[in-house]
Amino acid sequence: MPTMRTLAIGDIHGCLRALDTLLAEVRPQPDDLVITLGDYVDRGPDSKGVIDRLLELSKTLNLVCLRGNHDFMMQEARYNYAAQQEWLLMGGKETLASYSNLPGGGRLNDVPENHWEFLDRRCVNWHETERHFFVHADADPQLPLADQSEYILHWKKLTAPKPHQSGKIMVCGHTSQKSGKPRNWGHAICIDTYVYGDGWLTCLDIDTGQTWQANQQGEARTSMLGPAHW
Repeated sequence: MPTMRTLAIGDIHGCLRALDTLLAEVRPQPDDLVITLGDYVDRGPDSKGVIDRLLELSKTLNLVCLRGNHDFMMQEARYNYAAQQEWLLMGGKETLASYSNLPGGGRLNDVPENHWEFLDRRCVNWHETERHFFVHADADPQLPLADQSEYILHWKKLTAPKPHQSGKIMVCGHTSQKSGKPRNWGHAICIDTYVYGDGWLTCLDIDTGQTWQANQQGEARTSMLGPAHW
């Protein structure tokens, strides 16, 4: 019997081709726990397709979807005009374009209700397992996960993360690693590897350290997580 894996997937940012290529390499099974770290929308060309794929996967996989700051901005844009204008400058135009074939892109009204339900109800702010916890951006090392601010969970960039009071290893995204490789501090691992730029989308097996990566050109590669360094 194969051992259940705990698999974390970094920021997708509308890059459906990279996601599909990655899934074909990793081949997640129903017994695996798959945790996506947020930022499903903006920047890349097919945010709609990414959410469609996650909704499809949730029918057969044990899937936990975190909420990223770009997902949060899309939620805010639905009800607040000023927030909408800011979101459009941060990748929202690409997101709306994926919901319509019309010249000039789509509108918020083109987003189907099940996509809003995904963002509002399916996505969570954090998740934890026996030895790890998962957030989109960062966590205050002195506070339990339930007491973290939304700013730190969704927006704070990593600089020199300190060990969390729980003793668990933090797995996060958000701070893009332009090298295309995950960053390992030992007590914290960042797997946002800049797929919407010229980087890669990363999946990490948190127990073995194996990583799989794919890009928007349909290329894939695999390696082991590098040693911890500051």
